[in-house]
Amino acid sequence: MGQRIAACAAEDPGVRIAAGFDRGDAAELERQPSVPPTLAEARVVIDFSTDEGTRDAVRLARRLRAGLLVGTTALSPATLAALADAEREIPVMVCANTSLGVAVARRLVAEAARLLGDAYDVHLVETHHTKKLDAPSGTALALVASLRDGGREIPDSNVVAVRAGDVVGDHIVQFAGPGEIIRIQHTATTRDLFARGALRAARWLAGRPAGRYRIEDTFGA
Repeated sequence: MGQRIAACAAEDPGVRIAAGFDRGDAAELERQPSVPPTLAEARVVIDFSTDEGTRDAVRLARRLRAGLLVGTTALSPATLAALADAEREIPVMVCANTSLGVAVARRLVAEAARLLGDAYDVHLVETHHTKKLDAPSGTALALVASLRDGGREIPDSNVVAVRAGDVVGDHIVQFAGPGEIIRIQHTATTRDLFARGALRAARWLAGRPAGRYRIEDTFGA
């Protein structure tokens, strides 16, 4: 994702990458008494890494007084606590999926759950490439949260995670009722979708007051 964000940023005249960090780079920066001038200009830190990497990103964003966009999933309680503390000082956006289409799908799922109620059986099936570590995916869990927002619970047994081939990402929420089936589906065909979504969200987040934001807040941006 870091490579794709850099590539997409190179094609976007409204974005400039101040610096890129790999494993261990943030710790090295923390040992330096001052921030390099080019990095000091950064307005948003974008994090797609690991649980430990996200904590590094939190410290960096706070040091820079920059916004923080986190696309990393499967975050530990310690990291979530660090994010909650950071949002008192800087603007923070944590999103399991930076696709605007997924954000729209979440809203549709919540509305469908509210309108259909318990009369329809609900299942969620998500498919990703074989190298994806977390299952269910962060996006699947976000869709489950959307169902709950609509007043509908879904048992764990009705959430199915498939790891196969090189699938970028596919999520289907199915409502099955008397005589009909309703499916809300989002299919990602390229990782650039998430890179461009992250850049769009970062532009929106830059300069916002301290607090917690959602990608849904960027609708219409």
